[in-house]
Amino acid sequence: MPDDTPTVGLRIVDSLAAVDAAQWNACALAPGSAGNPFLSYRFLKALEDSKSVGRRTGWQPQYLLAEAADGTLQGAAPLYVKGHSQGEYVFDHGWAQAFERAGGRYYPKLQVAVPFTPVPGPRLFARPGPYAEAVRDAMIDMLTTIAGDNNISSVHATFCTEADWKRFGARGWLLRLGQQYHWHNDGYRTFDDFLGALASRKRKAIRKERESVRREGLTVRALCGDEIGPEHWDAFFAFYMDTGGRKWGSPYLTRAFFDILGSTMADKVVLVMAEADGRPVGGALNLKGDDTLYGRYWGCLESHAFLHFEACYYQAIDYAIAHGLARVEAGAQGDHKIQRGYLPVPTFSAHWIVDPGFRRAIDDYLKRERPAVEQEIEGLMQYSPFRKDGD
Repeated sequence: MPDDTPTVGLRIVDSLAAVDAAQWNACALAPGSAGNPFLSYRFLKALEDSKSVGRRTGWQPQYLLAEAADGTLQGAAPLYVKGHSQGEYVFDHGWAQAFERAGGRYYPKLQVAVPFTPVPGPRLFARPGPYAEAVRDAMIDMLTTIAGDNNISSVHATFCTEADWKRFGARGWLLRLGQQYHWHNDGYRTFDDFLGALASRKRKAIRKERESVRREGLTVRALCGDEIGPEHWDAFFAFYMDTGGRKWGSPYLTRAFFDILGSTMADKVVLVMAEADGRPVGGALNLKGDDTLYGRYWGCLESHAFLHFEACYYQAIDYAIAHGLARVEAGAQGDHKIQRGYLPVPTFSAHWIVDPGFRRAIDDYLKRERPAVEQEIEGLMQYSPFRKDGD
């Protein structure tokens, strides 16, 4: 820390119950976070209180706090001890296997992230002020010290901002690129305005998909706040479990999580529900920040053509346009998102590897991987559905 910086103490707590909510949010939701709801005290505490994270799940909270002498929280990082690599969306299974084949022990490791949530955002929270940057640097150095002093193989800060990414890199961390899909609001007033920006063939395809959902007699609507009742959460949890059982094998979130989310964060929830003859058949869960709608979970109990696209992508665009939001983040995977207006963007993660030999190997791998990811994003952009000059 610079000589004129007030003394700041760093410590670990294993529950947000030990932290004042207002102080956490003053750091986590500082300008630059765009009101990202996944960083908020309410969301992270809901994961704890619902037993979605904890020793049993392999996500053991160990929040890093930076405090002034008077106890004021100056910075924090959402830190977890991990006994596996599940629920991260930045895959390091190959690293773990390679290290253990070489005689090392990859787990436990430390994860600086929001569990089960591939949503970009700050990972080094700091209270705004003249010492914020020094606090962030001190937290980075403490993370490496914790790993070195406790026989922990590595520390991973995933889905961080580009600014955090560069800060980690400046302090010797290894840098990784990924990509996911976002829709950007170019000042559209209506969904038809958005369609008007697309090439004719793509525009017609989307209209055909939306019409197909209507022809099947489905009612699809977005519910917010007090419009969402226990019956909606019952239905959505059934959707979530169906998707989780088929794709992941072990869904991460408990039923209690959705009850807590509904009772403490209803103002941030946009729940898209599809019904057939009054029966809920599918839905998608979104959370909203200051300027962004974040798509998270989808599921259905009946198969209906194009319902997935309607519930997850088109309803989200409709909502963002109606409420003046700048973008919709639809997460990773699924090149089909491109044809529906969601374009690839880079995501960022930083990694501290303790073992020198293993570190060199990972560094070499990432130096070759990053240009490949950049080329992939550039290549995918060629499939953009938006009209080109001369169309």
